[in-house]
Amino acid sequence: MKMTRRTLLVGAGAGVIGVLLASCTPEPAPTPTPDRSPSPTPTGGGPAPVAFARSAWSTDPSALGAASFTPVGVQSASRDALATSIRDRLFFAGEATDADAPGTMAGALRSGTRAAEELLAAAGAGERVAIVGAGLAGAAAASRLASTGLVLTVFESRDRIGGRVQSIVDDELWPVPAQLGGWLIGADDTDLSEQLNALDIRTGVLETPMWISAEGEVAAPSTQPIADAITAAQALPADISLAQALADAGADPAEPGLAALLAYVAASAGPDADQASSWFPPMLPPDARTAVLGDLGAVLAQLVDGVKVSLSSAVSRVAYDDAGVSLGIATGESLSFDRVIITVPLGVLQSDGIEFAPKLPFAQRGAIAELGMGFIETVWLRFDEPLIDTEATIWHAVGGDQKIRTWFNLAPVTGDAIMVGIVGGADAAEFAALDDAAARAAAMAALATFMQPAAA
Repeated sequence: MKMTRRTLLVGAGAGVIGVLLASCTPEPAPTPTPDRSPSPTPTGGGPAPVAFARSAWSTDPSALGAASFTPVGVQSASRDALATSIRDRLFFAGEATDADAPGTMAGALRSGTRAAEELLAAAGAGERVAIVGAGLAGAAAASRLASTGLVLTVFESRDRIGGRVQSIVDDELWPVPAQLGGWLIGADDTDLSEQLNALDIRTGVLETPMWISAEGEVAAPSTQPIADAITAAQALPADISLAQALADAGADPAEPGLAALLAYVAASAGPDADQASSWFPPMLPPDARTAVLGDLGAVLAQLVDGVKVSLSSAVSRVAYDDAGVSLGIATGESLSFDRVIITVPLGVLQSDGIEFAPKLPFAQRGAIAELGMGFIETVWLRFDEPLIDTEATIWHAVGGDQKIRTWFNLAPVTGDAIMVGIVGGADAAEFAALDDAAARAAAMAALATFMQPAAA
């Protein structure tokens, strides 16, 4: 049976964290960096981290969110509308344009190749082509077009390639690169898996869960209420939110176990339950997650190898007609091309980060307005010793008011005491707005939930 966004399959989804693309907006975004100074010991006792890194995609002007999602009442056809080329001059790529796996690395890569094929069908020999954005979608498009004889240039607003994929490589601080964006491989990420294998980039499987409350370890909450609620809601004449579907089915989204499960879904897909469609719901994350433990930047570098990439070159204006496309760079320069592939994130398009002249067609503007941009943030902490003695690699907090409820314990797979927290939805937006000191304190307070039951 083909998996669609209408089908919620527990353990087989591809809800991948914090994806993907590159972006081009008027100002390049700052790059998050690890904190080299020791962190203060958290209130209530406990070890202090010796390294810290965090993302802030929600506030990053080159992203304005982590992954697209389908809101209540919106059809998946909106993604097809967004992906439609204009006059065979403008082509669109990015995870938000992929109807089969939006919000994933697989969707981003596939969309870049799809847009490149569409452009090739329209282009003549030796034409000048630009790609706006050097994330996964832009890099995939560049890789496909590199050897076609087209004169190709990639414009990237940041001072690095990768977009919403970012590996912090620092052998002194991080025994494995700290991944601040997409790094968990889904079932559909076969192309990425092949590239990782070809480059001998290490991966590890995280598959042993632990659910902890203030009283200690508890049984994993059942996913059946979510599946039942979606089944019932998909028979209705109109779409309702996942939260409403749960309430209508007699479940309480605020019940601690279900709330923890929904927090995990939000941290994997981006929307809270009151935003997510029940007709096209986010996938429940699979029981086992495959984590990339090497430099994902090497994958991007291989894809754009031999292609001219102009970094710190934000595109602020795209003017197009039947004769070609003019790109206005934020520095004031204007460059002419025959065709252009746009790969900026949905959040940037929604913010009018790029001015289009003339305006995009109504169908595309409508799709941009209808689709949702979800928030996912990641925080990495390294300690001298593991926080608790456990082989569990996926930790979930049940109950309490901590902002980060899901953590990945990398010690069993790497031998290093590294904890990776993920948070989604409104909590992610709030976390992104914190300064580094407050974010570190929030992370340590969340980890205290797991240390206290162990001590008891």
